[in-house]
Amino acid sequence: MMPSKASSDLENMRRHQLEVLRIRKEMSNTSSQDEFAKWAKLRRQHDKKVAELEKLSETVGAQKLKFSRIVSSSRWLLFSILGAFLQFWYRKEPVLWLPKGWLPGVVEWGLSFPQAPQGSVSANIWSASTAIAFGVTSRWIKSLRA
Repeated sequence: MMPSKASSDLENMRRHQLEVLRIRKEMSNTSSQDEFAKWAKLRRQHDKKVAELEKLSETVGAQKLKFSRIVSSSRWLLFSILGAFLQFWYRKEPVLWLPKGWLPGVVEWGLSFPQAPQGSVSANIWSASTAIAFGVTSRWIKSLRA
């Protein structure tokens, strides 16, 4: 692990967890009636450690959430920019050619939008179509699992 505030907080949290478990075990081995002073002292220590553990747990959870958001935002940004760049760069190149007369002229024009030759499918339309197909397939697979 890299040395950082997050890793030190995580290490502190682990130490506090072990301490809470040790105190809890010692409390269970101590009779609350026969050794009340010792048991009460352990109980106060336990409550204090549990409160500290909850604070550390919230801190670690917030750091995990922040890291997760940064990574997912960066990944989304990277792939969005890459996809937009590829669509821009190959906007005049056909992804595939359609057989002549296979579709009406208006449909051919729509499939070649914005700048690919008529009678072909442009990178923009291909990208949008594959994104829709992947989304539908993903939802279909998820519905099969449920």
